[in-house]
Amino acid sequence: MVRVRDTLIAGLLLHLGGQARAAPPNAAGGAGDSRSPGSGAIRLSTAANGQRKLNGRFLHITDFHPDPFYKTYTSTTSDAACHRGQGPAGIYGAETTGCDSPFALINQTFKWIEDNLKNDIDFIIWTGDSARHDNDDEIPRTQTQVIEQNELMVSKFTEVFGQDGHGGGTNAFTIPIVPTFGNNDILPHNIFETGPNRWTIKYLDIWRGFIPEAQRHQFQQGGWFMVEVIPDKLATISLNTIYFFSSNSAVDGCAKKHEPGYQHMEWLRIQLQLLRERGMKAILMGHVPPARVDSKESWDETCWQKYALFERQFRDVIVGNLYGHMNIDHFMLQDFESIEKDTENGRMGAASHSATLEGEIGLFEEGEVTVASATDYLLNLREAWAQIPAPPAKSNMKSHTDYIGEEEDQGNTVWDWLTSIISKSSKDRKEERKKYLEKIGGRYAERYAVTHVAPSIVPNYFPTLRIIEYNITGLEQLDVSSSSSSPLAVDASVEQMPITATDYEDDEEYLRHLETVQRKKNKGKKDKKKRKYKFKVPGGPSKTAPPGPAYSPQTLTWTRYVQYFANLTRINNDFVAPASNVILVQDRSANEFAASTIFGLEVSPDGKIEQNRWNEGKHKKHQGKQPRPEPHPNEFAFEVEYDTKKDHGFSDLTVRRWVEYARKIASGGSKQKSVETEKELVSEDLEEDEYYGIRGKKHKKGKKGKHHKSHKMSKEWFTFVKRAFVGTMDPHEIKELFGGASTAESSGEAQEIIEL
Repeated sequence: MVRVRDTLIAGLLLHLGGQARAAPPNAAGGAGDSRSPGSGAIRLSTAANGQRKLNGRFLHITDFHPDPFYKTYTSTTSDAACHRGQGPAGIYGAETTGCDSPFALINQTFKWIEDNLKNDIDFIIWTGDSARHDNDDEIPRTQTQVIEQNELMVSKFTEVFGQDGHGGGTNAFTIPIVPTFGNNDILPHNIFETGPNRWTIKYLDIWRGFIPEAQRHQFQQGGWFMVEVIPDKLATISLNTIYFFSSNSAVDGCAKKHEPGYQHMEWLRIQLQLLRERGMKAILMGHVPPARVDSKESWDETCWQKYALFERQFRDVIVGNLYGHMNIDHFMLQDFESIEKDTENGRMGAASHSATLEGEIGLFEEGEVTVASATDYLLNLREAWAQIPAPPAKSNMKSHTDYIGEEEDQGNTVWDWLTSIISKSSKDRKEERKKYLEKIGGRYAERYAVTHVAPSIVPNYFPTLRIIEYNITGLEQLDVSSSSSSPLAVDASVEQMPITATDYEDDEEYLRHLETVQRKKNKGKKDKKKRKYKFKVPGGPSKTAPPGPAYSPQTLTWTRYVQYFANLTRINNDFVAPASNVILVQDRSANEFAASTIFGLEVSPDGKIEQNRWNEGKHKKHQGKQPRPEPHPNEFAFEVEYDTKKDHGFSDLTVRRWVEYARKIASGGSKQKSVETEKELVSEDLEEDEYYGIRGKKHKKGKKGKHHKSHKMSKEWFTFVKRAFVGTMDPHEIKELFGGASTAESSGEAQEIIEL
């Protein structure tokens, strides 16, 4: 009898092992064969005969904000803005402050790109904001300044990627470079009226080397255009998101046919349809991302509705979405179940805009994200992600090894373990998995789309840039030495307006004109009956078409990205003087005020940070004095902050990966992964004395009455927040602002991960 039971046990074990799902294979041509980040090795992409081959990677860079008035060792207060006085402003920038970028930072960034990336990338996504903020009353921004600073940025790209003897237009650059309007690339910031206008006309000239000839008319009409970054294979669509931006009071959403937002969406629909018919794929890019969580929206709701609808209908075409503006490193999900029935039926009313409630933190302060609004937004994002459907809960049964270990004490046997496993039928488990997959849109999570928001060059935290790798299977020998193109036909019946001389000197006259436009727009919104505006709903993917590159690993699927940052605290070398036996941890702030302030902003006893557009930074105590007689910076370099393949374990960047990761961030994962003490957040490579040597003190008490509760914090949530602020918040600060457990985490329910 014993022998029969042993045979049955062996058979059941073999059966259970055979049912185990294999992990999804790596996408062919994925990240595994790429050069190691930061290794300095360059794989030349240009053959001896001048042909350029694909490398399978591109650069995403955003929010330069160059400031010609920046001065080293000036004050970082809001009155000085790194323009005057004495204080901690470093030679390469004042990290964690509201100051803009010195030219030294811009120059060193492009030098690093030239030395490390120039021959290793296929194209560049440049998502706007290439002029300084209007943050100094003594030196107000002018139209001329905005233009000159954008011309400066074009000249920097020309220095690195320009090529002589190839004529004008897009032939002037070795690789395609695709820019877009930022909300500070115009004056006043945020306000962009219906085109053609002075800005579309001027940037048509400034960006003449980036905009294909066939797209110049469309750009002049509204600032949108398309570039085939891989001819006949992949296009990048540059959206003018200022027309969607909730802070742009010169326009009114995307519902009414005469609005530029409506016209922009119609153009986008047509381009995506044409690309589908040609068998091409597309990257969507812009400046202001489509943030939408709780009561916080960055876009007019009508624009978000159409965008989400197009994302769903063209999910076989769209490879991914890239944005900037918010300065914090994160991603967001567009949930297609949030698309309204009227939108699906091609009917849409103008959105009503509700004012921010008293005491509520809005997403933007004059169009910009503050530390307080970013903090509140990330907490709201986590709560939203807690609602993502979860895989079937794991059984509370003990493992095989648990039973073996307790067999002598409690009489448990392998037979008992197997009996408990089969107590829940395989049919029931399959049914639960099926229901879960139905909730997320099937095996490829086609209920969602993912938008990636890159942090900035301007050192509101630390300067950053991102290299995204993609699958080039079947394209390895493709010759892309010809310039970026856009062969789609242009309506020849509509002639391009000539670029005429426009007065960019008379700022007061222009501002008066915009005030008139905004008054008329606001007047037109009043006393109008609620009506529905019709629009054309595009068809979805063919039923026989496979999932697109955003959902299933294939050619052009993004396989990995590597996030780089420049640690200005170490590079500026003004306040870092660790003992010789102490290792400097770069993801930890040197904030001496951590118990009561973060980045110079006050923190209340309940962990709420001061809502202030300006922050003086973590070196606030050095205001009024010069750190050194002369700067003695260390060598400037970007270094790897994290790698989605090595640090996340992602074999690709398909939507399902991000949906599962968002759920893990919100749920907190298993109890074993929760972080209860500050010490546990330190790298395992550091000894205890090294860690406390960096912190300065083992126990630093805050002001009386400022004691905060100690909450559990999952490693996924902690890591997400740390990276959002580019490692400039130390563990104490993160815990102080973000330490509460989410709704899903507090339930403590373990969940099963279902492989693709």
